[in-house]
Amino acid sequence: MRRLILLVAGLALVAAACSDAATGRSTTAPTPSTTASSVATETPAYPVTIDQGGRTVEIAAAPERIAALSATHVEMLFAIGAGDRVVAGDLYTNYPEAAADLPKIDSFDLNVEAVVELDPDLVILSFDPGGAVDALAAVGIPTLLFPGAASLADAYEQVRTLGRVTGNTEEARSTVADMQQNVLAAVDSAGGSAIGASVYHETDPISFYTPNSNSFIGELYAILGLVNIADAAADEFGSGFPQLSPEYIIDADPEFIFMAGFGEDPDSLAARPGWDTITAVREGRVFLLDTDLASRWSPRITELLWTIADAVRAAN
Repeated sequence: MRRLILLVAGLALVAAACSDAATGRSTTAPTPSTTASSVATETPAYPVTIDQGGRTVEIAAAPERIAALSATHVEMLFAIGAGDRVVAGDLYTNYPEAAADLPKIDSFDLNVEAVVELDPDLVILSFDPGGAVDALAAVGIPTLLFPGAASLADAYEQVRTLGRVTGNTEEARSTVADMQQNVLAAVDSAGGSAIGASVYHETDPISFYTPNSNSFIGELYAILGLVNIADAAADEFGSGFPQLSPEYIIDADPEFIFMAGFGEDPDSLAARPGWDTITAVREGRVFLLDTDLASRWSPRITELLWTIADAVRAAN
């Protein structure tokens, strides 16, 4: 059961600058680049040693061939100006446009031999299927394992770590600063209109595992002042994704519902037995989110926060 919960949570996270003078809103994530940033950079010192929960990874020199088998981390690398060194992504890699044509590796059913054939000097994973990390280490390929972020702070730290590893430290700091500024602007734009309103975020329309406020996506709702109906549900494994039931959701009567897609939309949700009684459905407060934005903790997450903030503000 725990494996199922982690898989659902993983799928949710796996399957970001011009400002509007009136609102301070950045309409896009930090601009991805495949070229060196114009930001003055400090000279990186190698080897770089990264401690990942007791597992030490040493990067001997600036990596030139990075197999980033996570769409989130492909986006991060492009955002910090290291996109020209990415030689492969995962099956979901589609942003930025320059990354769309990268060779794709199935990170859920990882073929280590196929990764080795790419001749990477660094591999990045968001989970470790079948002991891939040890298998790659055995052939001398350093591998960074970044699990799904549990908070904005986790996402910021992953960007900074990739900056250290690639030598793009200043670009990474600038990216994080842009993200933080966008988060503050989005919260300010909501003007407190969301405070106290209840919300349900639908990730999985079949088993109803959903993020609570101890998850990365849940934090976005919390900083806007929304009250997550999943917070009152038992989270048996502490995954940040408790399992709800249709009855629980109907009884909780959320005032806002945000859907991560996956084949569902506000009309199909409203057609479910009993769901038409929910306040969010009756008052037209069910919103479909971009599936990619809602499943990645890349710099583009600020776009998702703006979408939520705009929806809440417009509804009040």
